Amino acid sequence: MLGLWDFTHISVTQNNLQELKEMDKHLFRALTQYWNPTYSCFTFGKVDLVPSVEEYTTLHRCPRIQADKVYSRAANILTFLKKLMIITGMSKQWVTTQIKQKGDSKCISWKCLQDLIMAHPNTKKKVDVFSLSIYELVIFPKALGHIDEAVSDLFNQLGKRVMPVPIIWAKTFRSLNACRRVGEEKFIGCAQLLLAWFYSHF
Repeated sequence: MLGLWDFTHISVTQNNLQELKEMDKHLFRALTQYWNPTYSCFTFGKVDLVPSVEEYTTLHRCPRIQADKVYSRAANILTFLKKLMIITGMSKQWVTTQIKQKGDSKCISWKCLQDLIMAHPNTKKKVDVFSLSIYELVIFPKALGHIDEAVSDLFNQLGKRVMPVPIIWAKTFRSLNACRRVGEEKFIGCAQLLLAWFYSHF
């Protein structure tokens, strides 16, 4: 569970929530302008600053028992179909009809999983499906409104006490480099965690 609430406080009785969202969007856009892809750090004047794995681990509140297990993609992993069957607890036929090809990867729509969360008879599976959705929509937002095959690889290993921080951290660096190199506006990474890190320093 992320502990971002301790680092980001919003009072909807005093602030306009839409204005706060827009402010974060503008702040994030400004923050990416300070990213130096050559040295992989933020450069503010004469000060270089970069999020570390330790800081991300603290912000993510990962237990120490996970420190020795880092996510890496195994050579013989389960297929997307099998992983979805395990996570959702649904039949092969149901999962097969829900999988779509989007761009260069397979995915399943958030709407489909949302309906499943509402109707699933197994409470544990409801939580698993909801957690998978959060990982995709917040931490690795690659395809808008869809849960990507790559996220299911990581999510499938979380039950084995694998620490997700290094992959989140690496994705942040790659996304920042892409934003600066080709001028992409879309940041494909966990913007919330990066902003929480930024707020913790300033």
